[in-house]
Amino acid sequence: MSDNTKKINGFQIAATYIGITIGAGFASGQEVLQYFSFFGLDSFPALTLAAMLFIVFGWMILNLGARLQARSHREILDYTNGKYLGLAVDLVITFFLFGAFVAMLAGAGASLQQQFAFPPLVGALIMSASSLATVFFGLAGIVSALSFLVPVMMAGIFGVSLSVLLSSPTGLNHINIYTQPWAAVIPYWPLSALIYVSYNLVMAVAILAPMGSMSENRKQRWEGALLGGLGLGAGILAINLALLIIPDSFSYPIPMSFIAAGFSPAVSLGYTAVLLAAIYTTAVGGLYGFAARLTRPGTRRFKLLVLVITAAAIAASQLGFTTLVRFLYAGVGIAGFLLLGGLAYSFIKTKSRPKPNPAV
Repeated sequence: MSDNTKKINGFQIAATYIGITIGAGFASGQEVLQYFSFFGLDSFPALTLAAMLFIVFGWMILNLGARLQARSHREILDYTNGKYLGLAVDLVITFFLFGAFVAMLAGAGASLQQQFAFPPLVGALIMSASSLATVFFGLAGIVSALSFLVPVMMAGIFGVSLSVLLSSPTGLNHINIYTQPWAAVIPYWPLSALIYVSYNLVMAVAILAPMGSMSENRKQRWEGALLGGLGLGAGILAINLALLIIPDSFSYPIPMSFIAAGFSPAVSLGYTAVLLAAIYTTAVGGLYGFAARLTRPGTRRFKLLVLVITAAAIAASQLGFTTLVRFLYAGVGIAGFLLLGGLAYSFIKTKSRPKPNPAV
């Protein structure tokens, strides 16, 4: 019944990669605004850099996961960062998995509050119940859910952004270059893009590592990393264009919902569904990854722990969505440099080493 015995293909890898990355911050436009759009024209080289890094580091994680037959992210960290530094990075990742789950509950609360004027706690409770139900079915169920939901979410994001482009009187000819780098989380676009990828990979490695060992071959791992990185880059580009064309959205906690509401109530409602689906995909990844790191999945103890984690996350989510995106994520992103550095170093070290006997 081990998840590692169930083989997956390149599309499933890509969909899962995108799904655990596209959460409340991404689909809402809040992450794209704070890490890219505030740089105006420089947001385009920044998002290109981010897409390339998603491809390269995603591929490294998947290949290492396959090589080490990883059951969790811990095998990867011990290999790339050593026993003691690996333990430190493991603590960062484990903390972040919980933090990401908290942020997704806060995002659900903010979304339903903006759309329906519900108290934030209502959205957090609905999302926590949905996440609980999914996590009880294990990793295979999460992969299946993301493979279905990710194409739908991407279609919704592209649909709203394309509508903005087509309905803008000037299109891209006189796009509002709303440059305020001082308002960004990190006021230097290459570093901002790097931190953005860093904190997302801190989340993704918990799922990508065991998925590497579930893949059929190297070609499928490359397809998964390539399609996943390109999909994430395209999503950032679409949202970035919409935000720059309608800079009034900058002042809203859910900028893309504000933009969607400008078309019709039906479009607004539809994008709220997309946003909630995006929140859900990351929430289940964070909840499962955090609980699985602490105890063995599929046991009664695991299910009890999931309940306790969810209760704690609901309370923590009341801090507010924008605050969590801005400070929790950026701080963990800086710590995630340890992960990226370890991956890059181990890759260079492996490439410079003579090829071993083709055994095993």
